[in-house]
Amino acid sequence: MKIAIITGASSGLGREFVRQLGGNSDLDEIWAIARREDRLLELQTLCSVPVRPIPLDLTKVESFDALTALLQSQQPEVAILVCAAGFGRIGLTRAIPSADNDAMIDLNCKAAVAVTTAVLPYLRSGSRVLEICSTAGFQPMPGLNVYAATKAFLQSYTKALHHELLTSGIHVTAVCPYWIRDTEFIPTAQKVDQSGFRHFPLASRARTVVRWALADSRMNLWVSTPGPVCMVHRLAAKFIPHFVMVPLLDLLRRL
Repeated sequence: MKIAIITGASSGLGREFVRQLGGNSDLDEIWAIARREDRLLELQTLCSVPVRPIPLDLTKVESFDALTALLQSQQPEVAILVCAAGFGRIGLTRAIPSADNDAMIDLNCKAAVAVTTAVLPYLRSGSRVLEICSTAGFQPMPGLNVYAATKAFLQSYTKALHHELLTSGIHVTAVCPYWIRDTEFIPTAQKVDQSGFRHFPLASRARTVVRWALADSRMNLWVSTPGPVCMVHRLAAKFIPHFVMVPLLDLLRRL
């Protein structure tokens, strides 16, 4: 059985990955992972490929035991893994509750690594792994501090994994989008502190980001910048020192 596994599948980029991969006739099944089972059941109407809803809370350790047990019992070939589960808070560091910081680290870092580790034995030559990072991870970012730090971790992890699996024929890509206007991320991230980023000019759309990311993963790029703004951001962060980039981003946050 050849499958795709998508975390964070109930909304946002995860849902869009399910929709776009749902027409892939090479897949026998899509395993959709998220907390909200009702949202997962809705995905079955979007796809011609059967969708298996797997309601798991990836901030809980027992969820990884359940996923590992399911993989062991089914013994699938995982053609595509998308780690799209993520959580963010916009605002100054002092305004973000410790519980939210812990949740960002648990979901954005620990969960992505744990899911990828569980799935690695079921990847084959030609399989693809997409870890959803962010342009926020290209440098420290005031007003988005812990979130940006978690995405810097995930980007570094993904690049190393890309290199480790290069000769095996498994493609590993860190997907680093800019703001995305048509997902729940921005309104959810703004709930705690309104002094963070307030404007999101030239924000992307989920459909475009996913289509671009899938194309980049087919080419085995180790970093995908799915849009012109994130491409410029990546280049700027590469050549402009952080001691210049950080106050510049802080200025943009205040506009």
